[in-house]
Amino acid sequence: MHDTERLDAVLGEAIALHERVRRGDAQPIVAATAAIVAALRGGGKLLVFGNGGSAADAQHVAAELVGRFQRERVALAAVALTTDTSVLTSIANDYAYDRVFVRQIEALGRTPDVVLAISTSGGSANIVAALARARQLGLPSIALTGRDGGDVGRAADIHVNVPSPSTARVQEVHRTLLHVICELVENAFVA
Repeated sequence: MHDTERLDAVLGEAIALHERVRRGDAQPIVAATAAIVAALRGGGKLLVFGNGGSAADAQHVAAELVGRFQRERVALAAVALTTDTSVLTSIANDYAYDRVFVRQIEALGRTPDVVLAISTSGGSANIVAALARARQLGLPSIALTGRDGGDVGRAADIHVNVPSPSTARVQEVHRTLLHVICELVENAFVA
């Protein structure tokens, strides 16, 4: 396959998955947005996390909410639990990698905060553990997943799934959905 053919194939796959999600159930996105808006209006914050590329997506979401997405508005409280290498490595070293998000939720999570977990596989043990701890603490949870959602999707209160086995294609749609959420949340705070 030539480079131009591969380009066409990749874009075709990405567009097809975006269309599949577009035709799917919008209710989980609406519910996720409502949960985030409720937390922020109530004086809480968004705690967002994931591994690898999803960690980068978590940081991106926090930046869009604390700064701005597209419009001027008040700063919105969002913290990516993926950014402090000293915290991450000390927890992984002193406890276990499965606790890197659990421990931060225990330290930072307070009512009316909401957590957003991002997992392309739906099987990340550290994310499942964090969602379980959030539930114990009474914090609403949102999972953005790929494949069939796996244990991560089942552990969350609100599950937004991108049904594809391709990590790259799932990440592309995740970024689009995260931008949609940022836009909807931002619109709720623009006077």
